[in-house]
Amino acid sequence: GQPQGERLQLLLRRSREAKNCAYCPYSRFPVGAALLTAGGEIFSGCNVENACYSLGVCAERTAIQKAISEGHTSFRAMAITSDMGDSFIVPCGACRQVMREFGTDWDIYLTKADGTYIVKRLEELLPLSFGPEDLKK
Repeated sequence: GQPQGERLQLLLRRSREAKNCAYCPYSRFPVGAALLTAGGEIFSGCNVENACYSLGVCAERTAIQKAISEGHTSFRAMAITSDMGDSFIVPCGACRQVMREFGTDWDIYLTKADGTYIVKRLEELLPLSFGPEDLKK
């Protein structure tokens, strides 16, 4: 289920901390993400830009790749943080598809700069999605 209380606050805090490590000299749009595995571990990531723009990577994918590289493929939740003041940060389409590789029934905490958040299920952010099970049809 959804992280509660201290665990949720830790997830949100780790996403804010990750944002502070973002390397974004071109967009000046720092993003941090924190990913909660089914086993309770948290992996964080930030966006990392590159002068060759297409080689940059988003915070969400960084966190997922770190978790996978440590043997985790089952996820419960992700918190995403940016400096956007008036809107909740949302993952880009590429990140939504990478998230989808690992199921649709996990929670995504979309935050504003003031720390407020809303929760969406991944299936809400990427409806009618294509995933690994579709390759078996």
